Amino acid sequence: MSENNEKKASKIKRIRKMTKERLQNIALYYLERFDSSSSNLYQVLKRRIYNYQRNDENFNISEAELWINDIITKFEKLGYLNDARYAEFKVQNYINAGKPERYIRQKLQAKGIDEQVLDEVLQNQEFDEEEMAKKFVAKKKIGPYRKDETKRKEYWQKDVSAVIRAGFSYEIAKKIIGVENIDDFS
Repeated sequence: MSENNEKKASKIKRIRKMTKERLQNIALYYLERFDSSSSNLYQVLKRRIYNYQRNDENFNISEAELWINDIITKFEKLGYLNDARYAEFKVQNYINAGKPERYIRQKLQAKGIDEQVLDEVLQNQEFDEEEMAKKFVAKKKIGPYRKDETKRKEYWQKDVSAVIRAGFSYEIAKKIIGVENIDDFS
C-alpha cells in the first residue's frame, strides 16, 4: 500500500454501530445541550438513524424507530422531556424578545407542541402587542427609531413590511411606523 493510501485510510472516520443504548446516549447528549419537545427530539433521533442507514444497508429502520419511541416514553416518565415546561420556557423567551402571539404559536407548532398544551400555556400570558411592537422597532432601529429622519418616508413601506413579517397586525405596524415620536405611540 502506498504512503498516500495509508494516510487516506487513517483519515476515514469509523462509523460506530447504532444500538438502542447508543441512540439513548445521543438523546441524552442532545438534551444536555438543548431543551426540546418530544416531537423535536423524535425528529433529531430519526435523522440520526436515517444518516446511519446510508452507511449500513442492513440496518433495520423500523426497529430503530421503535427504539426512538421507547426512549421518548422513558424520558417523558423520567421528566427529561416535558412539552408544557418546554412551551412555557420558550413562550417567556419569545415574550421577552418582543414577539407577538401569532409568531410564538407558529414557532412552537413547528417544534411539535400540541395545540391544547399551547393554548393552556398562552392563556396565562399577557400580550401587549403594542409594547412588543415598540420593542421590535427599537431593536431593529426602524420607524421612529431611524437615525436619518429624511429617510423615514422613503423606508415607510419596508419598515411596515418588517413589522408585519415579525407577526404583528397591519394596523399595529402602520400605527407604530407612522408616529413621529415613539412616546406618542399608545
